[in-house]
Amino acid sequence: MIQPSDSITKVKSKAYRLIKPHQIIEATIEHEVSDRQVVVEPSMGSICHADLRYYSGNRRPEALERKLPMALIHEGIGTIVASGAPELKPGQRVVVVPNIPGYLSDGIPPEQCCPACRTGSGENYCHRGRFLGSGMDGMAQNRLVMPAPCVIPVPDEVPDEIAVLAELCSVSYQALSPVADRLANARIAVFGDGPVGYLAAAVLRHVYGVGRDRLLVFGAIPEKLAQFDFATVSLVQDYDFSSGPSFDIAVECTGGRFSESAINQAIDILRPGGQLILMGVTEDRVPINTRDVLEKGITMRGSSRSSRADFHPVLAAMKNQDCQRTLGRLLPEKRTVIASAGDFDSAMKEAEAHRSWTKVMLDFRW
Repeated sequence: MIQPSDSITKVKSKAYRLIKPHQIIEATIEHEVSDRQVVVEPSMGSICHADLRYYSGNRRPEALERKLPMALIHEGIGTIVASGAPELKPGQRVVVVPNIPGYLSDGIPPEQCCPACRTGSGENYCHRGRFLGSGMDGMAQNRLVMPAPCVIPVPDEVPDEIAVLAELCSVSYQALSPVADRLANARIAVFGDGPVGYLAAAVLRHVYGVGRDRLLVFGAIPEKLAQFDFATVSLVQDYDFSSGPSFDIAVECTGGRFSESAINQAIDILRPGGQLILMGVTEDRVPINTRDVLEKGITMRGSSRSSRADFHPVLAAMKNQDCQRTLGRLLPEKRTVIASAGDFDSAMKEAEAHRSWTKVMLDFRW
């Protein structure tokens, strides 16, 4: 165990780093380990669309120049190998929280960090925060050094492959938390039949308890919509948005080139005073129907990152077998073994070429 002290310990980590789009190398990086930090060996991760945007070069050139070289992956779990926190023991399975608020990385009180931390607006909005695989090395390395509060033990009832999905689920939980007091009676529409839409709908069902009769999911592909057996579904191309029922809350999970149509369709079906939650990521500006936003008094809120507090209710829900069955539909038939930089590069290439509905699960073999 790393003993609490004022001294700094150093640890070397083997990392698979992206140095430019489509080029990953093995590198050795050195981390400083101080009091109240833990060293984690990542054991399993999954590839996110954000990882693919870096890998394929679909980020703005100035962002790539500023952030690379960098180890990718922010969704995953690992095992503690050394700990400076008595509540966390070597050998424990943990979920890694990729969003690190500035006051934890700098070792200062929250009130000395930034306006968001001082006012309690949310750690996910910290002005000085850092995020794994986006500006700092992520989980594609064999020794990950984290502040102790940013690793959360995995309950014994939760299998590894389900726990890997905790970060994605926590993002949905965070996005929905501001309207939590309305969810008990609200009619909710989710736009998007991909993994983000699926997990948002799953969180609504299994964490917030929204029944099938009040949850409608819009998608474009029948085979994908067939997986949403816990919700009512509709093909977006067949739905009459001008005369259908009104909704209290809409969640946009499409992103990319479909954001424009999804956002405007959501505006169409929201009743006055409705809430529109934006979760889909796009690099382009999206034109929206501001006239109806104004006339209906619609509140729009964006969310793409979670904080530590959002993981606990998600992991608690994951103990439930029904929740595990729902989430299990996103799992591939087999995991992808990663034992070298070449393996990782091949996995990224495959994920880029075949953007499957199921997640790509990385089984790290260090």
